[in-house]
Amino acid sequence: MYSRTQNENGSYNTRCLDCFMTIAFCVETDEELDRLEVHHVCPEKALAGLLAREKSIASKSLSN
Repeated sequence: MYSRTQNENGSYNTRCLDCFMTIAFCVETDEELDRLEVHHVCPEKALAGLLAREKSIASKSLSN
C-alpha cells in the first residue's frame, strides 16, 4: 500500500505505508508511479514473510 502526494509543480511523490520508505519523488505520471511501486521490495513485508515461514516450519517439526 502506498501514499501518493502531489507537489506544487504537479509532479508526485510516493511512499510505502509499511516501511515508510520514499519510493519515488518528482514523478510526472501515474504510469511511472505504478512501475516504481511494483518494483519496490519492502523490507517490512519481506521480514514478516520470513518469520511466518520459520514459524510454520517450526510448528510442523514439533507436530512430527
